Amino acid sequence: MASNSKTLAFEEVAKHNHKNDCWIIVHGKVYEVTPVLDDHPGGDEVLLTATEKDATIDFEDVGHSDSAIEMMEKYFIGKVDTCTLPAKAIHSPPPPTQAHNVAYQSSPFVVKMLQFVLPLFILAIAFALQHYGKKKQASTS
Repeated sequence: MASNSKTLAFEEVAKHNHKNDCWIIVHGKVYEVTPVLDDHPGGDEVLLTATEKDATIDFEDVGHSDSAIEMMEKYFIGKVDTCTLPAKAIHSPPPPTQAHNVAYQSSPFVVKMLQFVLPLFILAIAFALQHYGKKKQASTS
């Protein structure tokens, strides 16, 4: 790697995002990977989707070999000006659900059935008590 490497703005690096001209950013360094597209073990699409962003996480997730990392040095063209990198999107976790105790949760179907069946059950008890009360009143008269 040259000691007097260029510092490139992110906007400049992002312009190189197609098969004939492909640059990626990994660990703050810019690499022209156009010559590697056809021979890359993951295919050219992997490298093309790594353009226009900091591809460090994508690169690390794959777990490249030491020889692949060494090979990258011959494609090094400069460093990216970190001040020009776009702000990373902050992914907030989804709001917590009220699943404190899953054993006591009811499905919407059960709730709907209870809303329908419970009033019918209460009505049936009321008719049964009325019928029982009339029978008892008739037997005492």
